[in-house]
Amino acid sequence: MTQEPTPASTAPSIPPAPEVFNNRIFAIKTTSRQERTVADNILKAIEMKATDIKVTSIIVPNELQGYVLVETPEQRNRIEQLVEMIAHARAVAKGQTTLAEVGHFLIPKPVVAGIDEGTIVELIAGPFKGEKAVVKRVDSAKEEITVELYESVVPIPITVRGDNVRVVEKISDR
Repeated sequence: MTQEPTPASTAPSIPPAPEVFNNRIFAIKTTSRQERTVADNILKAIEMKATDIKVTSIIVPNELQGYVLVETPEQRNRIEQLVEMIAHARAVAKGQTTLAEVGHFLIPKPVVAGIDEGTIVELIAGPFKGEKAVVKRVDSAKEEITVELYESVVPIPITVRGDNVRVVEKISDR
């Protein structure tokens, strides 16, 4: 006589649902030009177990000078405790922000954004470093620009990466 297994014994077990956090985003005011240092110090304090404050993410947007954004499930008073421990961190800005308000900082911007034909740029890398040039063409897909050297006797088009130039004067400034 053989016995068949019961259907209840072959059912897989379902793991418990993960705990869902209601994360908040706080802006921490920093000393001017010390945003990256503050972010690194917060990360170091968490990794070295110097604090039990939970931080989900740290954002240091270039467009938001003087501030570091911290995503955390903690309350504001706990983030204020963290700020007291971190060098160059000054205070927590009043209130909290939402992901919708800071989401645009998470989308990378093309390096050629803001550079148009006719813009005067300075080359900051390569064999023509330090030379000024006029932008003749912008290729946003490749993130390259074609320039002609400003003081050149013979206009030779040179194609360079967008991050190898610094805008000196825009068309609208003239």
